Parts: sequence; C-alpha cells; structure tokens
Amino acid sequence: MDIQSTDKQYIANTYARFPINIVSGKGSIVKDENGKEYIDLATGIAVNTFGIADEEWIEAVTKQLKTLQHTSNLYYSAPCASLAKILCERTGMKKVFFSNSGAEANECAIKVARKYAQEKKGDKFSTIVTLKNSFHGRTITTLAATGQEIFHKDFTPLTPGFVYATANAIEEIEAIIATYNCAAIMIEVVQGEGGVNPLEYEFVQDIADIAKRHDILLICDEVQIGNGRSGKLYGYMNYDIIPDIVTTAKGLGGGLPLGATMLGEKVKDVLTPGSHGSTFGGNPIACAGAISIINRLDNDLLNGVKERSEYIKNELENADGVISISGMGLMIGIETEKDAGEVIKECMKKGVLVIKAKDKVRLLPALNIPMEQLKKAIIILKNACK
Repeated sequence: MDIQSTDKQYIANTYARFPINIVSGKGSIVKDENGKEYIDLATGIAVNTFGIADEEWIEAVTKQLKTLQHTSNLYYSAPCASLAKILCERTGMKKVFFSNSGAEANECAIKVARKYAQEKKGDKFSTIVTLKNSFHGRTITTLAATGQEIFHKDFTPLTPGFVYATANAIEEIEAIIATYNCAAIMIEVVQGEGGVNPLEYEFVQDIADIAKRHDILLICDEVQIGNGRSGKLYGYMNYDIIPDIVTTAKGLGGGLPLGATMLGEKVKDVLTPGSHGSTFGGNPIACAGAISIINRLDNDLLNGVKERSEYIKNELENADGVISISGMGLMIGIETEKDAGEVIKECMKKGVLVIKAKDKVRLLPALNIPMEQLKKAIIILKNACK
C-alpha cells in the first residue's frame, strides 16, 4: 500500500504532513519506510516523554493491557486512582479529572471556573481572561479561549465570554477585571503555539496577586510545558505561584491519549456527579503508562533537562543564521534568518526532525535524549541555519 496516497485519499485534509512515513524507532531515533534514521527533536509534539518504545512505559502499559483495557467511570479503577494520588502529592492540588487531550482538560477547567464563580458570585460572573498569542485547543470553546484570530477564522460564532490581554501587560489585565465580571484568568507560562515565548516572572506574580485579591481563579495550561519539560515538574513552578487549576496532557501519557485537570483547594468539590464526564477519561492503560512517566520525573531527570537546555542555548546563541532563542527547558524556539520551513527541510534531509511554532523552529526532544545524539543533531541544525 502507498501510505501517502492512501492517506490523502481517505484522511481528512487537516494536516500539512512532511513526506516521511515513520515506521519504527527506539529512544530518540526513528526510521522511515526506507530505513533512513532521524534524530527526533519533536517527540510527537512533546508527547513521547522518554522517546520511542521506552521499556518501562511498555512494561507498564502491556501489563495493564493484559489485565483490563477499559472499564467505565461507573466503577473504580486502581491505575486511575493511583495516578491522581501521585499528581496531587507532587503538586499540592487536591483532586483530578481525567480526560483524553489538552483541549478536553482545558474545557473542564473552563467549566469548573464558571461553575465556581456562578455559585459563589452569581450567574453574571463568567468571563475568562486569556492572553493574546495563546493557544488552548481546537474545540469551539477552547478556540474561543485562544487569543489568535488566525485560529478563529471560518469557525465563528465561537463560545462567548473570553477577553484577551497582551502578554506581560498587567495594566490590561487590571482594566479587564475592572470592566468585566470575571471568573478566571487562564495562562500558559510559556506560549507554545504562539512562538515558544515565556511570560515574564513579575507578570505572572502580579496575575497571581490580582486573582487572589479579586477571588478570581488562576488556571495554568500546562499541556505542552508540563510533565518535566520546563526543568521542573510543571512550568508554573518556575514562577513561585500556586494556581487554582492546572491542566495538562501530551507528555503525561507518554504516547497514549490522556488529559488531566488538577483542582486546587478552592475548587476541589465544584464538580459533582453528573456535572462532567468522559467515557475514556482515566483509561487504565493510559493511566498505567502515565504512572511510569511521572514516577521517573525526579530531581536527577529534571536536572538533566536543564543541562540539555543550557547546552542547546549555548550552542545556538550567536550561531550563524540564528537571530534569537526563546523558551524554557526542552521547549525551545529558534528565530532564524532563513525561513523556518527551509531550516526544517534541510534538517530533515540530514536526518534530524524539528518542527515549527509560528515563524520559529521549535525543539521538543525527549527529556532523556542521549547527549551524543543531541550534540549530533544540534550540529546539523546549526549548519541548516547558515
């Protein structure tokens, strides 16, 4: 079967795919159908936390697969309960709602925020403040939360009740709070799809202070920067704040669909039976895999993330053809003199997979990528930028 022509004939045309059919891999090396090897610096867009075919993850998933692949949330499940306990103990959050994706995790956060505000303050309190250049998902509601008009085109009317402020402009947040009946402020501490741009430390601190003073919930979207990628377990931990709600997905499942909405003290009991649900949320296999991921995100691993991050930045700063470096940990954006698409194509020819974020080259390698492979990949990337 010609995979590419079959895909184009039968799969909805929503992805501008690269002309590569990846068939196998191990760690940070993937192979195409012709046997060509690539060093993978994208990890399925920050999903394959420990790379391809990670042995511990496979063992955990396979053991659960042979035991119980699915029950429903009408019954109890040990992997689901165990993962929730670990997440709460590691973050200080109190309860977790499991879903299947980042968009669903953010949908849950939005529902919780509105339910909390309306029960406490009245049904007029529903507005959620997000940031321009943000990205929170592709459902109609999470598109509305996303502060980029390019994603809104063709899908209006979107869910009402979202207002956008400029990142790092605290005066705009204050003006919105003074004007609208707000339920929450929702941020990514590193705006991924918006160009891999970290928020300023003082700005995040000020947002947390405003939210506390006005009893407005603070939601941190950790779908991409979470689960060790920032060099801490969750990105918000780099800002010395405690959110009311934390959402995550991608790297949590290590390669299986899993989203999580972690609820803090204020909102731990907002959701009640029948108020929210998910058929596959908390699937035993996905949760078993996630437990194997989270339990390995210890200080040694996180220090390794920081070490690799510093290496990449030191190598690329002032390199020929590189204008600037942004990001945090192993979520890095590279502004290049060449068109980013051309750099990506050149890397691909030379056996390195990188992706794009707006007009930047984006790196999202496995958190444990061997330094030898990383060094080889960065040499190729530097040459592609010239």
